Amino acid sequence: MLTFEQKQAIIEGFTELTKKEISLKRVNYHFEGSLYEKTVVVEKLHPNGNGFVFVGDLLSYEKEANDKGLVNIRDYSEEALRAIITASIAYLSEDFNDEPIIEAWVNKMGTELELVYENRSWNVYHNDNLEEAFGTRDAAAEYLLEEGFKLAK
Repeated sequence: MLTFEQKQAIIEGFTELTKKEISLKRVNYHFEGSLYEKTVVVEKLHPNGNGFVFVGDLLSYEKEANDKGLVNIRDYSEEALRAIITASIAYLSEDFNDEPIIEAWVNKMGTELELVYENRSWNVYHNDNLEEAFGTRDAAAEYLLEEGFKLAK
């Protein structure tokens, strides 16, 4: 487990974050460039090593996140801490009102599914029905390939 000081050094390596001391010797790190009202990336980092990173509704962290979109980083490695902070900053930087990306996938029997990137996730649709949702395109493509689908030409 990383110490408080080690976590602070890693977090402070993200120059886009601003440190703000709060009560009980805890600190928050804000991302002032956030496109949203939410600016806190690292929340309540405590000298005992406990703390949280905001990931919102990122599917790649859905199993770890609480109902407020926070992930406890107490036992995170340096690599995992860097990755989650990078994901949080990207999440708060992304304007997800862009046009969706749509890909057609087909299996040997001619069944067609659509892989659609919308609202920060990769969703698999059969007709208008949502079948699965993934945090990354790679995870969605892996699922489709395992199910016997390939990208239509």
